[in-house]
Amino acid sequence: MIKKVLTLRTSLLLAFAGTALLTSCKKDPVVVNPSGTTPPTTATNGYVDNWILSNMRDYYYWTDKIPAKPDTTKAPSDFFYSLLYDYGNTANPQRDRFSWIQESSAELKALLSGESKTTGADFRLINPSGTSNVYGIILYVLPGSPADKAGLKRGDAFYSVNGVTLTTDQTVINKAFADETVTQTYGIATLQNGVYTNTTTTKSITPVVFQENPIFKDSVYTDGTRKIGYLMYNQFVPGPNNSNSTQYDDQVNAIFGKFKQQGVNEMVLDLRYNGGGSVASSTQLASLLVKGLNGQAKVPYARTEWNALITNEIKNNPKYGNDFFYNYFSVKANNIGDQLQRLYVLTTRGTASASELIINGLRPFMTVNTIGATSYGKNVGSITITDDKNPKNQWGMQPIVFRSFNKNNESDYWTGFTPTVAVNEFSYPLVPIGDTRDPLLAAAINHMKGLTTGGRLGSVGNVTALGSSLDRKAGGQNMFIDLKLQPNGKLLN
Repeated sequence: MIKKVLTLRTSLLLAFAGTALLTSCKKDPVVVNPSGTTPPTTATNGYVDNWILSNMRDYYYWTDKIPAKPDTTKAPSDFFYSLLYDYGNTANPQRDRFSWIQESSAELKALLSGESKTTGADFRLINPSGTSNVYGIILYVLPGSPADKAGLKRGDAFYSVNGVTLTTDQTVINKAFADETVTQTYGIATLQNGVYTNTTTTKSITPVVFQENPIFKDSVYTDGTRKIGYLMYNQFVPGPNNSNSTQYDDQVNAIFGKFKQQGVNEMVLDLRYNGGGSVASSTQLASLLVKGLNGQAKVPYARTEWNALITNEIKNNPKYGNDFFYNYFSVKANNIGDQLQRLYVLTTRGTASASELIINGLRPFMTVNTIGATSYGKNVGSITITDDKNPKNQWGMQPIVFRSFNKNNESDYWTGFTPTVAVNEFSYPLVPIGDTRDPLLAAAINHMKGLTTGGRLGSVGNVTALGSSLDRKAGGQNMFIDLKLQPNGKLLN
């Protein structure tokens, strides 16, 4: 398992044990071997490093930035990150912030399919103004998970983890979240009159391996002549891990069938906690929302730009050609785009990658208003690379291999999408997902009516949102494509 420190929205850092998901976009898990390499009986650092280097030189988007003679004696993780473009330069938003490597390729693949060891409760850390106190606020709880069975719900707060009281001190945060794979005992806090108060109540929850269904909530609201469709969708995943199923994509399609049947003419897509995932699933969802297709085929949703080596190889192969670089909308019977006035997308800093692809990909076709906070800013994607020829090498990597553009050739959202209406959901008590009193959903509905305020809850006071469990969630800040490589480790025959 790999332990990474995640940079938060303030100077505070939050260390999470387990796999850190600083992701990109991908195609199917890639089976690659460096040509001319004979697998050793044990995967030495030298073998693994050369395997990494060979594939990075072939597929990495910034392959021209890889050092000419990197040190292949380093530990594989250190070696991998030493290759990344401008990795440590936080002043450059266009640097590679997203490629990553894991010691277990099986775990990497599971994470990208929404399966992980978890309590089932995702949270955001907040810091009330003028204090050093930090509280964890439950964002949502997965139905049937250990957290659900323990009675945790959205809006619940905790002030300690395993006896460690949370503060803005980084060493305290590191200690509190040292190992999230073991039983977590939370000290519960209550919120009264805008103030959090610690209690003596605790809840102990043991994580389990759990498959998350990304479809969290769907509803239809009637407001005068408006029929408002609502969908909270938390990760772009076609189906469960270890399956070729499109179960989740099919469920989304069925929901839009219901929206169409009920005459939905306004749509709120809640991606506030969606860090990305499969480009194929993103394309399927976009195809249900897009306006004005009129049955046309091969209308571009997104175009991908690869390095020169891959680009030339693909363009010169008649089996693939230029279509390889495009994701086209599908003609969907359950498309509601032509019924809609516009689209509203609820966003936070946790909205990234394949979620941002929805915003960017649909804007050439319809008005897309974003409500909430500025999104993450990830316009690049990845593939999964594993070494199936050598069972001793269990490493898997997820390097950035392409950049995404929309139909109008727009891609400059490295710093995220600024919201049409800015709302800080943590300035108000959290209500259940889908409740029209929710500040983000209420702001979207008010915007439909031409209103700028109204329907707000009592204030919690000034709080700063810090790190979140979403930052290291399966597929977090991720956009990936399913790409099959040939047995010789090459992209094409």
